[in-house]
Amino acid sequence: MAIIASAVALGWLGSAWRHDQRLWLLSRRFEAMSAAGRKEEISDRLAENAASVELALATMKRRLSERHSISGLHTREPLLDLMTTERAGMIGAIEIADFDRLAGFNPDLAEYVLTTIVRRIVRMLPPGRFVAHVDRAQFAIWYGQDIAHDAARGEIDALIYALGSVITAGTQDIVPIISARCAALEEGGSPHTFLAQTLASFAMLRDGGAGNVDLTPAAIAREEFRYGIEQDLRGAVGRGEFELLFQPLIDATWQCVTGAEALIRWNHPERGAVSPSVFIPVVEAAGLADEVGLWVLNGAAREASQWAGIGPGPLRVAVNISANQLHSAKFTEFLARMFHNHGLEPGALEIELTESVASANDARVARMFEEIRALGVNISIDDFGTGYSSFSTLRQLGFDKIKIDREFVTEVQRRPDSQAICRSILTLGQGLGIKVLAEGVETAEEYHWLLGEGCRHFQGFYFSRPLAAADFLTFVRDTSRLADILRIAPAGREPERLTA
Repeated sequence: MAIIASAVALGWLGSAWRHDQRLWLLSRRFEAMSAAGRKEEISDRLAENAASVELALATMKRRLSERHSISGLHTREPLLDLMTTERAGMIGAIEIADFDRLAGFNPDLAEYVLTTIVRRIVRMLPPGRFVAHVDRAQFAIWYGQDIAHDAARGEIDALIYALGSVITAGTQDIVPIISARCAALEEGGSPHTFLAQTLASFAMLRDGGAGNVDLTPAAIAREEFRYGIEQDLRGAVGRGEFELLFQPLIDATWQCVTGAEALIRWNHPERGAVSPSVFIPVVEAAGLADEVGLWVLNGAAREASQWAGIGPGPLRVAVNISANQLHSAKFTEFLARMFHNHGLEPGALEIELTESVASANDARVARMFEEIRALGVNISIDDFGTGYSSFSTLRQLGFDKIKIDREFVTEVQRRPDSQAICRSILTLGQGLGIKVLAEGVETAEEYHWLLGEGCRHFQGFYFSRPLAAADFLTFVRDTSRLADILRIAPAGREPERLTA
């Protein structure tokens, strides 16, 4: 197929044939000795020839391990030997990022692309440059201490540009996706660890896309931390490391708490309290959203089932739902079973969706909304203003609440751009008959500006931080404390009632 691969393969076939011939001759000698007679002589000659066979096999194995069977390039072992000898330098690692995908439906074409890439690498590199085929579709170029790092990076950049050009196979044109990493081996570092980390970075940082990325110790440390978080998360539910806190939802008109948003917290036995901003993205990326999300829903329903008769009006619990949960065919079935198990009225639950999930133009989402609303569950859009919801989406899907994102609430009293956005959202909610809640309110100034613009529903540290379940109920009962925080007179309307 490829010139390099064919030449190397033919050479190895000849070498292998010679070794096989030698082993065959030795076996014939064993047979002759067996028929000869003297046991002592046979034993001595067997030991002598066994040593010869062992040496021949070891030589053959070493030679086979030094060259890749397809590309003919050096393998990982000679590269590691060179790195160990030279002790310091820089490596340029190259990956055909879409190779496995191509190999999945056309292995022959994938091999042709691979050998074409190899020819380009060899043709572009200067004589004497050490290049190895270190994994399925990964190559490494070694730059010793006598080559400046900037010069090496420039060479890798030029390679990426050339390797990414079209490869024509018959009537088909393939544009390979090429990624690269540059990393420096410091004096005293372990070549094995260094090479493993560099190659692993293609999977670690794959979201970065194609191109040349400098792999720094800080980047490796970040990914090592993320990997550790992911592994710890996989058993966190079973080990009981999660807890739910409840942040009050405030109705400023009636001066009361109307419910709470359930917020997950992770208390790691060694790391301590891990911020949701750290572990929630890992939960999503690692495919744990269903397991963790169901735990949150069950825990929230269990607590909310004990809230009857606590406040001046019925209390509702709000839970954020991920796209994975919403797209699950059995999500509404789970909700119905959860209400039954905990004796909770469906109207006491409000699910929150991020704007990007809520506004997805997807027939499945529309059907799921119909099923959820048929149960009597309320639906709100979280972080409104950061996505791309259209007016038709808001009207057709029938949301019960819009939550203004904290980004626009922070210092809204002194930011004209945020003021314009908040006014628009409040007007939109009023026109569509949708309740609007400002989240992330942290100061009295923010609260009073929003109140003056007609906002009546709030959530944030200004009123209360997230609370343990018992502390939340204490906060609900302490109406005088809330009235002091709000410092307004009630407008005289009754608190909202849950619908069936």
